[in-house]
Amino acid sequence: MKRLGRRPALLLLAAGALTASAEPIRESRTHPMLVIAHRGASGYAPEHTFAAWDRALELGADYLEQDLQMSRDGALVVMHDETLDRTARRDGRPCTGRVIDHTLAELRACEVGSWFNDSRPSQARSEYAGEPIPTLAEVLARYRERAAFYIETKQPEAAPGMEEALLALLAEHDLREPAAREWRVLIQSFSVASLRKVHALDPALPLIQLVERGTAARALEAELDRIAEYAVGIGPQFGDVDDALVAAAHARCLVVHPYTVNESADLARMQAAGVDGMFTDYSDRLLALRPAAEPRGPGAAAAAARRHARCKADREWR
Repeated sequence: MKRLGRRPALLLLAAGALTASAEPIRESRTHPMLVIAHRGASGYAPEHTFAAWDRALELGADYLEQDLQMSRDGALVVMHDETLDRTARRDGRPCTGRVIDHTLAELRACEVGSWFNDSRPSQARSEYAGEPIPTLAEVLARYRERAAFYIETKQPEAAPGMEEALLALLAEHDLREPAAREWRVLIQSFSVASLRKVHALDPALPLIQLVERGTAARALEAELDRIAEYAVGIGPQFGDVDDALVAAAHARCLVVHPYTVNESADLARMQAAGVDGMFTDYSDRLLALRPAAEPRGPGAAAAAARRHARCKADREWR
């Protein structure tokens, strides 16, 4: 999910204080702090593989993240990078080139696990070496009854039709209505145009505006009213988050889901700031900060959706 460039960006989920002067959520938390498995349990298993998502669910994550790329023949596959070079291998040699320049069959000839074994020998497992590049359809089918999904449109400008294909798959797997009602699916992007397109196609779907790393908190605050027109939350890089930004977002019923928070001190600081969830490679570290009695998985997602609806209703009543 990480982006280093300087494009308009953000990420969002709903939450919220009722007015700008509302009591900070950190002082009276009545909802689960969502645990979002960044590319799965990517601290323990190769990112965006069934092994990583299985592990994330074993640890107790609420959301499984998927970064979308599109194949040359229009299939939605799950891979973070625009190119194959970093994580894909075939017969021990790198697969190369842009994902979108390969057909699904060509992508299927690559595996995306052995690089992890090579880079982290202490965590290597022989079964990782055969992990395929998954399609989004396979991910939804495998986890439909067990998980909530956090899906990012990556480089959507280079893949016309990505948004329509995504919504069609959600409908095929009966997830459109649960996404709208219970936040079983959150759709995120750094691309404002992509999110606005999804919003035009289906205004009920919850969207998160990802924010570029290095965006100053005060500059982001100035954009929150615009973001609230189409999104339910923001996703800034955790180093750019402070208490005032969280309070300003909550005042607009926007949730705050920073990325990617792995170290104990950073997890604790984000919790103290009152964020509504975090992306992490280590779901267990974040779960250790959350009361065991709180709902998890789809239940936690539904609780966040209800809280957002209450916030919006209160603002309309006022």
